[in-house]
Amino acid sequence: MPQETPAPKAIAIVTGAAGDIGRAIARRLAEGHDVVVLADIDGGAAERAARDLGDEARFVAVACDVTDARSVAAMAEAASSRGLVRTLVNNAGAARAVSLHDTTPEIWRMDNALNLEAAFLCFRAVEEMLKRSRGSVVNIASVNGMAVFGHPAYSAAKAGLLHLTRLIAVEYGKFGIRANAVAPGTVRTQAWKARAAANPQVFDEAKRWYPLERIVDPEDVANAVHFLAGPQASAISGVCLPVDCGLTAGQAEIARTFSQSSHY
Repeated sequence: MPQETPAPKAIAIVTGAAGDIGRAIARRLAEGHDVVVLADIDGGAAERAARDLGDEARFVAVACDVTDARSVAAMAEAASSRGLVRTLVNNAGAARAVSLHDTTPEIWRMDNALNLEAAFLCFRAVEEMLKRSRGSVVNIASVNGMAVFGHPAYSAAKAGLLHLTRLIAVEYGKFGIRANAVAPGTVRTQAWKARAAANPQVFDEAKRWYPLERIVDPEDVANAVHFLAGPQASAISGVCLPVDCGLTAGQAEIARTFSQSSHY
């Protein structure tokens, strides 16, 4: 009898994987994928993250500038050499100017390139593999894309990322591709290092706005990504899942002021 061709290995790609959130997502996705590709503009940091995560055959570091189409194409080729991409997590992102007044045209373009256009480039680079695997895209957006919390260029790009999520879900659903987004609130990561150094109380001050009276951990984001990418979410597409300890639901202080009730 002819031997059956073995199924290709299931690959997950996580961009911005050298950071705290990216590493947590990569660790979690390893539970349902054969190989996780950690893509980051800092190749050395990606390699260190891959080593920290464990088995070098399962965690593969790739240097990639997600704002450059040729670099993204090379990353996709590296992933395809390992198997078939089943999950793409567009996690790479950064915020620059904190106010619209401080936002230059260059910052506006840079933030949109990294936080929005890069997700488009990465999706198109692995689109055919996702069709074959009937795979999943999870975009890491932000509560900043849902309301005003500062960092306008970043926020506008994240709002665009939420709509890109819906665009993929609607146009590519016929191929079995699902697209969803996760919108974290404040996450305790190294990205907050400078602000925490300037104000050691910044996290305690932030907690007052969160109904759960805590801020998000990278593992909280990773758990949401794992769910949306997995079989339990097979009928979920085109949604944004806030992982924000209740921030976008409302603020108890405001409810207390408006209602004059001590129960908030």
